[in-house]
Amino acid sequence: MDADAIDEGRRRWQARYDKARKRDADFTTLSGDPVDPIYGPPEGSSVPGFERIGWPGEYPFTRGLHATGYRGRTWTIRQFAGFGNAEQTNERYKMILEAGGGGLSVAFDMPTLMGRDSDDPRSLGEVGHCGVAIDSAADMEVLFKDIPLGDVTTSMTISGPAVPVFCMYLVAAERQGIDPSVLNGTLQTDIFKEYIAQKEWLFQPEPHLRLIGDLMEHCASSIPAYKPLSVSGYHIREAGATAAQELAYTLADGFGYVELGLSRGLDVDVFAPGLSFFFDAHLDFFEEIAKFRAARRIWARWMRDVYGARSDKAQWLRFHTQTAGVSLTAQQPYNNVVRTAVEALSAVLGGTNSLHTNALDETLALPSEQAAEIALRTQQVLMEETGVANVADPLGGSWYVEALTDRIEADAEKIFDQIKERGRRAVPNGEHPIGPITSGILRGIEDGWFTGEIAESAFQYQQALEKDEKKVVGVNCAKGSVTGDLEILRVSHEVEREQVRMLADRKGKRDEDRVRSTLDAMLAAARDGSNMIGPMLEAVRAEATLGEICGVLRDEWGVYTEPAGF
Repeated sequence: MDADAIDEGRRRWQARYDKARKRDADFTTLSGDPVDPIYGPPEGSSVPGFERIGWPGEYPFTRGLHATGYRGRTWTIRQFAGFGNAEQTNERYKMILEAGGGGLSVAFDMPTLMGRDSDDPRSLGEVGHCGVAIDSAADMEVLFKDIPLGDVTTSMTISGPAVPVFCMYLVAAERQGIDPSVLNGTLQTDIFKEYIAQKEWLFQPEPHLRLIGDLMEHCASSIPAYKPLSVSGYHIREAGATAAQELAYTLADGFGYVELGLSRGLDVDVFAPGLSFFFDAHLDFFEEIAKFRAARRIWARWMRDVYGARSDKAQWLRFHTQTAGVSLTAQQPYNNVVRTAVEALSAVLGGTNSLHTNALDETLALPSEQAAEIALRTQQVLMEETGVANVADPLGGSWYVEALTDRIEADAEKIFDQIKERGRRAVPNGEHPIGPITSGILRGIEDGWFTGEIAESAFQYQQALEKDEKKVVGVNCAKGSVTGDLEILRVSHEVEREQVRMLADRKGKRDEDRVRSTLDAMLAAARDGSNMIGPMLEAVRAEATLGEICGVLRDEWGVYTEPAGF
């Protein structure tokens, strides 16, 4: 890019920066020296390819979505939490908010994730153990008791039964006297990544996509600030994918949901701002920073050039980050504090919009209160003490970071081509009714291509560990330690017995005829093609349980079976 174009870009950035609201903060070094809000090429200099780097708040958003960077608003501290019953988790949420957390992120137990009630025989021994148990809207009321849902952003990490759980959240807001249209937060809902990596699916892929489309329509028309689709790369990376695979599979999933919205006749500039992303922050510090920067650039380009998005907000890739659970070790667990801090710093330098930091004991159990506090304080130290929030994209222009960003982008584009080719082979005589990327994703799920590619990457990394080509401190090097055993959080089995008792009590007090009629109305909507969110909300208001709602749809749509692979 020539000098005149670069200087003009700097003037555009300055104009946006001057108009934007800034935090009341001390933007100086620890020594008291002022720092500029952005750094770039010297005035009057030309830089080949600078249009790919650009300025914060300007397409292709490599350097961030906002001209101010974190000077305008820091990332949201959103700690992932949930255990036992709704009352216990409610107490943990209040602790997080009182300690300075900026938003809530709900972890659900395995029965809830699989759309099962706590009294289901398959739930035995799992209730409340890896997250909070939610059986009905009554549990959701308790979960957010004394936490005004209109004043806090809430993220829910759930995919298979995301839509009925979200309906319970909406009903809980109604019962607080809050208009659901003002709610803000994110819902994971990303079913593609379940078939690809996490394996917590409920139904066949295509009818599940139909349900997600219904949710997109409902939120676009009735809950404008809420993001009904958080597309998750985190679980793809945790399953063993490389950074480039995580990026490419996640963005491809996002493109699939864009195609779904377009196939419903939705305006991309209206519904695309309701998409958000969830990435892993792993241990290769600079590679992770480059991954986040490349993600914004790829998404903006595809949204503009492929899907016709015109507004900046429709081209923005907003993302939450969680530090890598798979990097935590049971050996020498206090080392995990260091790992988490490094990973969190990479997310911040990559421009994350919100962040969860894992606790040092999460490889052993749900976090203790002390470990959860250390994880929270890690973010606060980064935010308040290090100066990393003073400058937008402080590593922009680094030869190493820019080269890594370009490389990851190129690797991702090759994977997109592979996905599109699989789609073309799947429908050789026509186009998939949703779109070409969607067709490729569905074909890759059906024939096990995604899981095979991830398995190969995981195998190669494991081989490198076993050959000592990759080092993990405390595991295959520096094994000596004076650290004793940790005291870890254990969930009593009394929690399960009490949850089952409360569920039975609620079922005994509800109007069974109303429950059955609302479930029948929901089934009728599933069969006639009408939007299912309204009937599902009525079933939730009648205290139909999660297992009952998901059971009706399982019976209608069938259960997905993964293809065998060897």
